[in-house]
Amino acid sequence: MSNQKYSLEEVVTPAQARAWIDYPKQGLYKDYPNWVCPLDSDVEKVFDPKHNELFEEGEAIRWIARDEKGAIVGRIGAFYNREKAAIEEQPTGGCGFYESIDSQEVANLLFDAAREWLAAKGMEAMDGPVNFGQRRDWWGLLVKGFEYQPLYMNPYNPPYYQALFENYGFQNYFNQNTYQWRCGESEASQRIHDRGNRLLADPAYHIEPIDTKNMEQAAEHFRTIYNKAWATFSGVKPMTKEEAQQMLKVMRPIIDPRIIFFAYHNEEPIGFFITVPDLNCLVGKFGGKFGLWQQLRMMWDLKVRKSCHRVFGIIFGVTPEYHGKGVESAIMSRYHNFVQSPENDYKSVELAWIGDFNPVMNRMIVSYAGAECHKMHTTYRYLFDRTKEFKRCPRLGLKRN
Repeated sequence: MSNQKYSLEEVVTPAQARAWIDYPKQGLYKDYPNWVCPLDSDVEKVFDPKHNELFEEGEAIRWIARDEKGAIVGRIGAFYNREKAAIEEQPTGGCGFYESIDSQEVANLLFDAAREWLAAKGMEAMDGPVNFGQRRDWWGLLVKGFEYQPLYMNPYNPPYYQALFENYGFQNYFNQNTYQWRCGESEASQRIHDRGNRLLADPAYHIEPIDTKNMEQAAEHFRTIYNKAWATFSGVKPMTKEEAQQMLKVMRPIIDPRIIFFAYHNEEPIGFFITVPDLNCLVGKFGGKFGLWQQLRMMWDLKVRKSCHRVFGIIFGVTPEYHGKGVESAIMSRYHNFVQSPENDYKSVELAWIGDFNPVMNRMIVSYAGAECHKMHTTYRYLFDRTKEFKRCPRLGLKRN
């Protein structure tokens, strides 16, 4: 595929795959000092069927755009999973890992390639920029907060990308808010402690840090809460036991048990707050490489030097039957007690990926935790039938007919 100025080539050789990975490092972000180079291995696993189970019911493809002189000026990936596509109102695939110069012509060339390929596979819409994997990683376009460093495996992009997406015809499907909770500056509302204390006065309730000596049980507790809390949200697939076990296995080397809490009622898991040290404080200097030396250096900086100053709030959830009882407050109160304690060596907590389809959680973080929304990502959707009515993502807990 080509036009007069630019040409498009599919990534099929190892050399092209290497060029696709390296493109953002070749000066695209020279004017953006807050950009942190992603680890090559993290991105490569997304497109490797040996590491990504979504290939079992799906496909992925990548392209590079070049100018007349052969220089790379853009890249994109497109992908779909039949099971995930079928959950949506119309079969929906995705495009992601988009990078390009500030050119609508290049953007249109890349978006056209993704759209035409997905349409040929039976899709009727595409979301972007998204990940061929879990929503917690590489999801959404940064539209607010360019002056802040991104969290680990969270997108960062030049501001002009927003116009490129919207000029093509992408529409805002939902926004994802990231909140900053400064450990030494903000004060949680007294209401959060009062509500939490009232709940915990009942001995049937208790809040506990993760038990790192029994990670298999912790994974099962996480899965139980996750599947109950997100089961009613359109587009979310229940987590399997194997997925939960693998998730905590990957996280285990960086887990700080002081900053992961589970809530229980009559010993049944009913809520969690999962946070980890933000690795982007440590890996930026590696230039995408993550061999044995880099791994050892990161663990030294993390565990010995304690150079990580920021906490990454991955996910917060309470099962629906316990909403409104004060469980959220009890968890946040316990977390706040650690934040303000002398043993805390972190400077800030970032609570990421709070969708605008979850207004209750957004209000709670602002009103109770006293956190400030300082970053926002947007997930866009493009309907292939341009005459069809566009609908934003439904609120959490609601399903469309």
